[in-house]
Amino acid sequence: MRELSRDDALDAVWGGSVLACGGGGWVEHGMMMGELATRVGRPVLCTPDELDDTETVVTVTAIGAPASPNWEIRPLDYLRALQLVIGELDGPVSGVMTAQNGSSTTLNGWIQSAILGVKVLDAAGDVRAHPTGKLGALGLTTAPGYRTVQAVAGGNRELCGGIEVVVRGQVIVTSDVLRDVCVRAGGFIAAARHPVEVGYVKQHAALGAISYALALGSAMRSAAPGGEEVIEAAIAATGGRVVARGAVSSVEPLRTAGGFDHGAFRIDGCVARFLNEYMTVECDGVRLATYPDVVATLSIDTGRPVSIAEMSDGREVALFVVDQRMLPLSSSTHDEMALREVEQIMGVELVSYGRQEGATI
Repeated sequence: MRELSRDDALDAVWGGSVLACGGGGWVEHGMMMGELATRVGRPVLCTPDELDDTETVVTVTAIGAPASPNWEIRPLDYLRALQLVIGELDGPVSGVMTAQNGSSTTLNGWIQSAILGVKVLDAAGDVRAHPTGKLGALGLTTAPGYRTVQAVAGGNRELCGGIEVVVRGQVIVTSDVLRDVCVRAGGFIAAARHPVEVGYVKQHAALGAISYALALGSAMRSAAPGGEEVIEAAIAATGGRVVARGAVSSVEPLRTAGGFDHGAFRIDGCVARFLNEYMTVECDGVRLATYPDVVATLSIDTGRPVSIAEMSDGREVALFVVDQRMLPLSSSTHDEMALREVEQIMGVELVSYGRQEGATI
């Protein structure tokens, strides 16, 4: 168990931006949340083993499309969403965990820890960013008899005046309801969801996911400012590889619809398809990467990740991939129901490429 510092926040943004896989929030938002959390209090990171198996953990995150032009999330929105879930429970909440790593999402829970005193678990619903809440739901979509509590708070005040919604029920139905709410709220909204016991987290989460992001970010920051040096540091820290380098061209221009960013980019003969985040890579017609592999576009000049929202034709990037066998994986990465939904939206195959066992951190 240890306190998280401002340097940890910088590492979280750097490493989380690779694991964001083109989405996963925003660098500026992550920097703001990290600075605020470490200035107003002392967020504490702990492993699941440092809590009792029967203590309650809640996933804290945000939902929506990162390229939405009208999104607004205020720091207190994250607190309010968690408070709404706590108000629906019979007992206390001891810890929070992020649904995924990302440019800002690796820092999910830090402000709640700093102000409310809950612990930030060194675990995640997914070691990398993903497009739907079901993919970060720890396999709860098919857990027999499980009924969730989910809450959202905030939104663009000019568009919606601010929204608070609490829903109870099956994970699939409640997740779809809140996806619709986020669209009406301006495209993104703070959320808290899926209370479970620590024992369940130990069995189903991507354990060590926050430490993984921090170590990656530290290695990359130490190698800056040289672009090639930063890319080599990312390769060394993850065991990943660069599969293509060159200028970006749009195969399917980015469009935002239904709370998702859709599209595809070409880099030197390889096509990276995305739904909020990069989900597949094909090079010369051969599938080289499929979720939950990490896929990121790194700037040739700086080595830092370039998000989908920042991509433009002609920009020089390296297409970076980390095989899922090198990653700590959660149960939801092989949730067939969740993957089939993404297949239907994207029109690409995911399930048939299978899941391989992840490494233990």
